[in-house]
Amino acid sequence: MADLESIPLANDALVRPSRRSFLQATGWSLAASVVPATALGLDDATPANDRIQLGLVGYGPRAKYVLKGFLQHADARVLSVCDLQKSRREAGKQAVDEHYAGPNASGDCVATGRHEDLLDDDAIDALVIVTGDRWHAPLSMLAAEAGKDVYSEKPCGLTFELCQQLADTINRTGRVYQAGTQRRSVPNFEAAANVALEGHLGELKTLYASAYTPELKNDWLPAEALPAKEECDWHRWLGPAPWRPFNQKYVDGRWRGYWDFDSGCRLLDWAAHTLDLCQWAAGEDGSMPTTYEPRDDKIVCTYESGVAIQIDFLPDPFGDRDPHYITKLGTCPVRYEGENGWIETGDSGDLAVSDESLRQHVPPVAEKTWGQDVGAHARNFLDCIRSRELTHANQNVMRKSHLACHAASIAWMLGRTLTVDPQAETFTDPDAAVLTRRAARDWSDVG
Repeated sequence: MADLESIPLANDALVRPSRRSFLQATGWSLAASVVPATALGLDDATPANDRIQLGLVGYGPRAKYVLKGFLQHADARVLSVCDLQKSRREAGKQAVDEHYAGPNASGDCVATGRHEDLLDDDAIDALVIVTGDRWHAPLSMLAAEAGKDVYSEKPCGLTFELCQQLADTINRTGRVYQAGTQRRSVPNFEAAANVALEGHLGELKTLYASAYTPELKNDWLPAEALPAKEECDWHRWLGPAPWRPFNQKYVDGRWRGYWDFDSGCRLLDWAAHTLDLCQWAAGEDGSMPTTYEPRDDKIVCTYESGVAIQIDFLPDPFGDRDPHYITKLGTCPVRYEGENGWIETGDSGDLAVSDESLRQHVPPVAEKTWGQDVGAHARNFLDCIRSRELTHANQNVMRKSHLACHAASIAWMLGRTLTVDPQAETFTDPDAAVLTRRAARDWSDVG
């Protein structure tokens, strides 16, 4: 078993010579000066060679939402779809080709089972990564080392340490990065955060982040006959995760909750959104809570200031969310409470306030946006590819909010209160420190 440091981040096949090497040799800053030629078009009449060219990795249920969010922007073009299952990559190719069909169509989308094909394609400016958790950080780092910008679904790293390594890699390579915590670009969530940030709630007391009840499974599903590699490349599907016998349920989505495949015992499924939103509302994007206290139905995360984030475990997150939250406000709700009142919002696009006088601080929204909509978040990513500015959910924002989520999940696993230094990003508890990283299987020979 190889440790995490053995994961190959750059080699001759991934970091190519020519223009990049020339610029490095002559002292130019890649981060500041290299903007893809394809990143110059802005409107519906954008010439084909002036669009931002994208490669999509992973085409499962979530990818359909993400792909739709990118396809709506005429100044971007999806060139390739990669998936380890033949049926999925062909479905992804079909969706892309159907979208671009017409008199101005400029060729078929390429379908492949090898992510290396996208990394090695100089025509591709950025990867959109919508795989399972185990691949998010490794693929993001490989893409950055190959000179690609990155949009990655959350959770962005399987472990505490991988989130640190990912942020370090993005900062070192100067790539544009967007974590798929798209609610940072949804109007009602932005409005709620601003009400808190602008002081209209008074001194903040508690911020509430909804989440699934954590789940940790270490059993294995029964072994089934391994499919043909062309139909489903199981070795590549596992990637850095430990070897397990094949079972179709894993590749159909039943990997969630299993320690080998999942981030933070499923806590990060929602907390990567909701705790992140609380960090934003608290003005703590550059820090994280210092203590993490697990209780039967929640984890209380407290900043040095005394402000707390309460991660509530919802028994029925997609049904009746009362009394914790207002069910009609939708899934993935957050609530911010201060000395002057509270504001709550969720995926419906609506907001609720404790006092109607707070509504004057909420700007009117022309059209409500569903919380899972990726369109505005994709737009922000594409705009930042051109400007080279930080995205709404950039690597530094992701780092702190994801580390806080992982710290909370580790506290839940150990069943005791933990303390973290928010700047050094270290635990005082040696058992917790062990759980910040995992061994990784050597997947470099996946072929």
